[in-house]
Amino acid sequence: MKIRSVEAMSCDTGWRIFSFLKITTADGIVGWSEYNESFGSAGLTQVIEALAPLVIGMDPRRIELITRTLHAKTVQSRGGLNRQAIAAIENALLDIKGKALGVPVCDLLGGAVRDRIPVYWSHCGSYRARFPEALTGVPQVRSYDDLSRLGEEVRRRGFHALKTNTLLPDEKGGMRSHRPGFGFGTGYPELNWNPQVVRGAHDTAMALRQGAGPDVGVMLDVNFHFKTEGVIRIAEALAPVGLAWLEVDTHDAPSLALIRHAASCPVASGETLCERRDFKPFFESYAMDVAIVDVVWNGWWESLKIAAMADVYEVNVAPHNFYGHLASAMSAYFCAAIPNFRIMETDIDSVAWRDDLVSAPLVIENGEMLLPAGPGWGIEVDEAAVRARPPTG
Repeated sequence: MKIRSVEAMSCDTGWRIFSFLKITTADGIVGWSEYNESFGSAGLTQVIEALAPLVIGMDPRRIELITRTLHAKTVQSRGGLNRQAIAAIENALLDIKGKALGVPVCDLLGGAVRDRIPVYWSHCGSYRARFPEALTGVPQVRSYDDLSRLGEEVRRRGFHALKTNTLLPDEKGGMRSHRPGFGFGTGYPELNWNPQVVRGAHDTAMALRQGAGPDVGVMLDVNFHFKTEGVIRIAEALAPVGLAWLEVDTHDAPSLALIRHAASCPVASGETLCERRDFKPFFESYAMDVAIVDVVWNGWWESLKIAAMADVYEVNVAPHNFYGHLASAMSAYFCAAIPNFRIMETDIDSVAWRDDLVSAPLVIENGEMLLPAGPGWGIEVDEAAVRARPPTG
């Protein structure tokens, strides 16, 4: 069996772009993976296309050999776009191998530990506040009272946890996200905390807590939007909410350890880290309660190695997954394969045509995602639907 072709394709999904990699073997087996270059990874498709000639003619079943070869060819610029490109190739190869053997991807190793994956509703309220024109059939979030009603909806629909971002009232009578760490709005580039923003973080989380009730986990993600001092102030202010976790992005392990030791709630982090080498100083500093691992960025096989490393430090793992259905299938099989699993992220609010991009959308029952049936990822990309919505702009 040999790799014949490697092809990338992308489509418009409202406020973002979904991208897919298609690898075809000489005997006609097609492997798919999903990747993302909408958020900080511009040019990823070009990197994938630059690496593609290196794998043409190789045996797609020899995944470790292929990934190590690609790693060697990019070792002088480790991580970043190179790691994400290798991950996209790795994930498509796993789909091929599963299909060739007629088994789900997790059966390539030890098999599934679980077949129902607890999930949480991510960007809960954030998307409804920021992208009301792209979301049909759901009410816009304009106030903290709207967030409370959304919390009730989360509980009513059977979810056991949700995650949101800091929302503040805006001058137009709606809500805006506090996102200076990404270069948006006030507070950039200093990333200082102030009483208004800390109060907004508290009011956001508390509104959802009041609506969802005491038994639904509430998480707040502050990304890169504060320095260490500011995150500690927010953790102090949110103590009455009883967060399931406070999620923080940082590239300095000792700083995160300071936050973890000061916070009264669990601390989760790691979604922007690539490979075990990036996670190593965070584990050695005992800086996080939950390790967030991005299967799309790291690759499924590398993600399992990260999870095994986390287990040594008594840390459970949750995937970073705010993509489409194929990425959710990849992440769900990651969750199925590891013993030290916490909970899986998934976006509920999206454009109406997201479901059209795959053979069948994933099923969620009572806050749990069912593993898709079938070999490989158990889900196929509808190539015609993807090509029908080319990216604009």
